[in-house]
Amino acid sequence: MPSTIRTTTLPSGEAVPVLGQGTWKMGEDARRHADEVNALKLGLDLGMTLIDTAEMYASGGAEEVVADAIAGRRDEVFLVSKVLPSNASRTGVPAACEASLRHLCTDRIDLYLLHWPGSVPLAETVEAFEALKKAGKTCHWGVSNFDTHEMEELVSLPAGDGVQTNQILYNLCQRGPEFDLAPWSRQRGIPLMAYSPVDQGVLARNASLEAIAARHDATPAQLALAWVMAQDGVIAIPKASKQEHIRQNVAALDIELTREDFTEIDRAFPPPRRKQGLQMI
Repeated sequence: MPSTIRTTTLPSGEAVPVLGQGTWKMGEDARRHADEVNALKLGLDLGMTLIDTAEMYASGGAEEVVADAIAGRRDEVFLVSKVLPSNASRTGVPAACEASLRHLCTDRIDLYLLHWPGSVPLAETVEAFEALKKAGKTCHWGVSNFDTHEMEELVSLPAGDGVQTNQILYNLCQRGPEFDLAPWSRQRGIPLMAYSPVDQGVLARNASLEAIAARHDATPAQLALAWVMAQDGVIAIPKASKQEHIRQNVAALDIELTREDFTEIDRAFPPPRRKQGLQMI
C-alpha cells in the first residue's frame, strides 16, 4: 500500500487526493450501515481522505453514513456534497446546505457542488454558493455533470471563475470527455472528478483488461481505476462498501501503466474522434 496518496491541485491552490471515496447507494439499507461506515473508516486510515456524497443519496442517508465514519476525525477529511438542481435557488441553496450539515454532523462542507444543470439561472446559484463561502458554511464550490458549453457559460458569469471542479461520468467505457471537456478543463486548471470509474463494476468483468491486468498482478477493476488516475487532472471517486474493495482500490495506486498498456487499452476502448454529449447516471 502507498504510504501517501498523490494529489492534484484545485484552482484555489488546495491539494486533494486523486483517489477518494464515493457513497452513491450507501445509506439505503440499515443492515449495511455498519459495513459502509467501517469501509469508509478504513479508506480514511489508508489515506483516501476525500469523501464524496450528496443530499440526493438515500435522501440524506448517505450523508448520515459519512457522519458516523468521520466522527472524531473531521479535520482529516476533505468533504464533498451536492445540492439538487431543484434546490439551487438563492433561498434553496442555503436551506439544502443546512440540511446536509445536520446530516453530516459538521459545521462546514469543503466542496459543495451543483449536482447537475437545472432550471434555476446559474448566476443565482453561483451567488448563493459565494454567500455560503462568506458565511463559512463551505470552503469551495463546483459543479457536476456539466458539459463544455455549460462550463463556458459558468466561467463567464460574475464569480463563475470560482468553480473548483466538475464531477462527471468518466471511465474506459465513457471516454467522450477526452475530446473537448477534459482539454478545456486542464487548460484552466479545473480538475475533473470521475464518478463510476469502473463503470458500476462492468469493467471489473472485462476480458480485454484481464491480460493487461495480469502483467501487473492486478484485477481488471484495479487496472480500470489506475487508468483513470493516470489521466492528468482527474480525481477518481469509486464507491466501495466492503473493506476488501477499499484495499484493492488503494493498491491500484501502485500500478504504473506502460506505453504498451495504454496502446492496448486504446485498442480495446478507442478514444473519441468527435464530440459526444456528456453522459450521466
